[in-house]
Amino acid sequence: MQEYNILVVDDEKNIRKIVSATLKKEGYAVETAQSSEEAIEKFEQGAYHLVITDLKLPGKTGIELLGYIKSRDADVPVVVVTAFGSIENAVNAMKKGAFNYLAKPINSDELLSVAKEAIEKYELKRENIALKSELKGKYTFSSIIGKSAPMEEVFATINMVAKTQSNILVVGESGTGKELVARAVHYGSERAGGPFVTIDCAAIPPEIMESELFGHEKGAFTGAHEKKTGLLEHANGGTVFLDEIGELDLNLQKKLLRFLQEREILRVGGSSRIKLNVRIVAATNKDLDQEVREKRFREDLFYRLNVMKIRIPPLRERKDDIPLLAQHFLDKMNGIEGKHIQGFEDAVMNAFLRHEWPGNVRELENTIERAYILCPTVTIGQKYLPAKLALPAQDERGAFDQMNLIETEKRLIVKALNQTSWNQSKAAEVLGITRKQLRTKMKNLELLPE
Repeated sequence: MQEYNILVVDDEKNIRKIVSATLKKEGYAVETAQSSEEAIEKFEQGAYHLVITDLKLPGKTGIELLGYIKSRDADVPVVVVTAFGSIENAVNAMKKGAFNYLAKPINSDELLSVAKEAIEKYELKRENIALKSELKGKYTFSSIIGKSAPMEEVFATINMVAKTQSNILVVGESGTGKELVARAVHYGSERAGGPFVTIDCAAIPPEIMESELFGHEKGAFTGAHEKKTGLLEHANGGTVFLDEIGELDLNLQKKLLRFLQEREILRVGGSSRIKLNVRIVAATNKDLDQEVREKRFREDLFYRLNVMKIRIPPLRERKDDIPLLAQHFLDKMNGIEGKHIQGFEDAVMNAFLRHEWPGNVRELENTIERAYILCPTVTIGQKYLPAKLALPAQDERGAFDQMNLIETEKRLIVKALNQTSWNQSKAAEVLGITRKQLRTKMKNLELLPE
């Protein structure tokens, strides 16, 4: 268990001794101080997960010590201790940032409970800060792979629009990386410290979408047994990514438009409007201009969303990036699987550059993952590529969907075989099929040992 450091500050020796012993028995590392001045000196020299201090101290008071700690590290929780008849002082301390208070005489169970809660919340806050920092680094626009002229234009646009508060529409074919661009906008903006919430408009059924977006009150409809906070409310202070916005029901388009106009929501079954500070980044692979003309998408909503537009080019328009992307996905697989495949044969890279990639970057990644799984050598050869890479360009798009199913099945079979050291009977059990069926599939997928 990680050792947590607690500083106990009290001018009464017996109280320091009792509190210290109780906390140490629970596994905490404890240091003590008999004055604010001594506590400040120790705080300067060490790292503490919690400070427990009496309010009444010689010299600087506990309130002054609280102010000092919060000025040095606002995240460190401070629990104040006060006499039973002076609860008002403790409440005042909490208004100034104290986590909680304990009344004298201190109850051991209450002490341990408050200490545990304070440290857990402190650790959670630190983890969130670290995670947000990691995500910000991972999703900055400079981390998106590409040096071609079309991608340089995308980077320049992201860099420009991230600094604004405007709604953004990201357009591009499936598999081009629209969510990655949306995250880059978020983590490059002033909202980077706030939440990033993804809503897939194509995946959520229309009948529950309103509740998912706006939330609902208890009893709002059959099955609403408790109040639910909607995804827009969860994103307050941050960014909402509305993926596949073109699939949104017309009725919900109207309600989303109202939110964009008024920046407030009304939960289903609710009566009070809730103000929100949320930025919308919407994405689509549809031609929304055409959808508007055919009355499948509201024109007023389209103009609200289309304040700033980022078009992501398909992979066939940025083939200069294919070698970079291919090496990136190869390095990624090496990191996950632990193999050390170094690169591709020239014939493989030529096939990559010749291919039209109807599934875009996602198709390229899937292709490299498949080849990586099958390849036993340090260089990926052409025999590990799917046959469709040799197809004429006009046949590729139809072959891509078929390839997805075949490749998915092959990946599952290889995974089951690897898990069972290529014991076909055991692998068949894992897959829920007979050994004969497995051998037939292995034969069709060219997986049977020579």
